[in-house]
Amino acid sequence: MAIVKWDPFDAFLGLQEDLNKMFRKNWLVPGAEEGMEGIYNWAPAVDIYETDNSLVVEAELSGLQPGDIDVSIDNNIVTIKGERKKETEVKEENYHRIERASGVFQRSIRLPSEVDAEKIEAAYENGVLKVTIPKVEPKKAKKIPIKASKKEDEE
Repeated sequence: MAIVKWDPFDAFLGLQEDLNKMFRKNWLVPGAEEGMEGIYNWAPAVDIYETDNSLVVEAELSGLQPGDIDVSIDNNIVTIKGERKKETEVKEENYHRIERASGVFQRSIRLPSEVDAEKIEAAYENGVLKVTIPKVEPKKAKKIPIKASKKEDEE
C-alpha cells in the first residue's frame, strides 16, 4: 500500500468547489428547480433603478451584438435572454484562467403593475443593455355609493 501525504488545504479547496457547484446548480441557475440544469450557463449582472417617469433595467452584456439579445415582456415580467459565444482563437489548454462566462443566458425581472408595457424601449451601448419602462399613474380607488332599499327606509 502506498503512503499518500494528506494536504488539508487541498481538501478544503475541494470542499469549496463542491459547495460552489451545489449553489450554482440549485439556486443560481434559472430553471434548476424544474430539472433544467445546464440550459442557462450564466446570468448577466443587472442594475434596476427608478426615475420620476420610468423604471430602468441595465444589464451588463459585453461582447454581444444587439442581434444576439432578445428582450420581451409578458404578464409584467421583462425577460432578457441570448447567448454569448466563446471565442475559439485560443486553444482551451493554453488558458491559465477562464472567468468570463459564455453560453445561453436568461434574466427575468417582475415589474410593478404601474408600467406601460406598450412603450418599453431598449438601447445597447458599450456592452450595456438599457431597458426603459415608462411608469403610469396607479389607478385610483373608486368609491361606490350604497343605495338603501325601501324596506330599511320604512322601519
